[in-house]
Amino acid sequence: MSSVAPTATKEDIRAAYLNAEDLKLAVSLLYQAYHDDPVFLQIFEGEKSDYEQRLRSSIREELNAFWQARQPIVGLYLGESMVGVACLNSRQDGLASGRFWHWRLKMLLGAGYFSTKQMIEKEETVMSAVPMKNFHVLSFIAIHPLHQHHGFGHYLMAAVNTLLEEYPDSEGVAVYATNEKYKAFFNDVDYQFVKEVSVGNVTGSLMVHYREDKVDDSIAS
Repeated sequence: MSSVAPTATKEDIRAAYLNAEDLKLAVSLLYQAYHDDPVFLQIFEGEKSDYEQRLRSSIREELNAFWQARQPIVGLYLGESMVGVACLNSRQDGLASGRFWHWRLKMLLGAGYFSTKQMIEKEETVMSAVPMKNFHVLSFIAIHPLHQHHGFGHYLMAAVNTLLEEYPDSEGVAVYATNEKYKAFFNDVDYQFVKEVSVGNVTGSLMVHYREDKVDDSIAS
């Protein structure tokens, strides 16, 4: 992700909140990105034949929950094509870990009780380890496979940082990175390692990006 694709210019690239029509494409991008994620392989029992169906169903219901709670879902576009997506949530803005009762019902039907319980426990485990009071969590992020390693990830993360300006009480963004490649990427975009956090049998890195004005305030005090 060190350079922009030769055929793209900065004028071709834009970030915007997703509209309803783009949610299905966002689900597809995220499904591809998280298909082999060790946490999701554990939660949705990757060895079972219906793993892919339950993973896709879960991601779809997660995005629907974010959408209904008006949590920020940002798309990165190259021309008119969506090449990336990032989904954030904050319990301060109305999306508690218990979710909505209808989301839970859909999750139970699509993913099963055990997987639904583990999804909620995973979120609680990560959120409780974040060293901030008011913050956002980068729950999902994906770049289209054909557009990876061309700088689009950096553009998407820049959009996430800009989005924080609309949430003056948010101290920053936390993310849970489950492999060294992701950890290196987030480190490259100014996310600081906090500590290792275990979700079931999987251990990942909790990383945090502090918004600049909050860092300046802490220094001044």
